[in-house]
Amino acid sequence: MNIQLLELTMAKASELLMAPVIVLICALVVYAIYELGRFTSQWLVRKKNKLVYIQQITGSGTQTISTHAGYPIHNYFIDNPYASDDELEVVALKQLENLRIVTRIAPMLGLIATMIPMGPALQALADGNIQGISENLIIAFAAVIWGLVISSLTFWPASVKKRWCADELINIRKIKGTA
Repeated sequence: MNIQLLELTMAKASELLMAPVIVLICALVVYAIYELGRFTSQWLVRKKNKLVYIQQITGSGTQTISTHAGYPIHNYFIDNPYASDDELEVVALKQLENLRIVTRIAPMLGLIATMIPMGPALQALADGNIQGISENLIIAFAAVIWGLVISSLTFWPASVKKRWCADELINIRKIKGTA
């Protein structure tokens, strides 16, 4: 009897998780679109400033090393010229942290939101309630799809930003070598 009570309590508690998970998925959709816009903006700014940035790194320009919009690790180094390589890598990781977390957690939330309505759907199947099955399965599949969409929207910017950070770290090492 105690096992049945525990199972019932766990089932009800998991149903209570559905609303927060759905709210989180909706918030992450907004965040993913926002980050995609920020990424596009940063890409455009980097594209605009790339020539001057590269000239400073290669030393082919006569200008002094300065900050450039769109190059956050480089700008941190210019503001903190005695920063260690480890400190610069931490700055780079901070640039990527939120995108990487969202990319990984969104599918998990989608899976949670998929599994929660499966219990009521199976119960509806046992009761012969076709409408109950379809209502729960619609919620389940929509949640996992949105989790994957969020992950897809954030994976690409996270990957490209990772490469940008690596390039900036390499270029900072070049600057340190010439100083």
